[in-house]
Amino acid sequence: MKFMLIMNTPYDGYDDYLNWPQKIREANIAFMVAFSRRLAAAGELVATQGLDSPHHARRVRAGADGKPITDGVFPESKEFLAGYWLIDVDSAERAYALAAEASMAPGVPSERMPEFWIEVRQLMACHEDIR
Repeated sequence: MKFMLIMNTPYDGYDDYLNWPQKIREANIAFMVAFSRRLAAAGELVATQGLDSPHHARRVRAGADGKPITDGVFPESKEFLAGYWLIDVDSAERAYALAAEASMAPGVPSERMPEFWIEVRQLMACHEDIR
């Protein structure tokens, strides 16, 4: 069963992160790297990636001529995708346990995010031979 563990952040969460004490930022990064390495060693990690700040994101659609039209940054929103893990585990319960572990990263919860949630979404069945 494949799941996506989704980390979200407020729009200015990236700015806040840069203001964390260096020791806490380093502990946070070390935690994330070790967590991902454990998943890989267990054969449960499919992919993981952190995302750049929403300050640099653009919405894109095709214009009448098919060429891209971009629109500033994301529209106003409460939270933004900060990063994810794609995992392949035996059960939803295992995915929930891993999400709970990921939520214990150093530096969170903070005053701004007193509860740091990891969203868990099962991937829909699709054709894996499309590539």
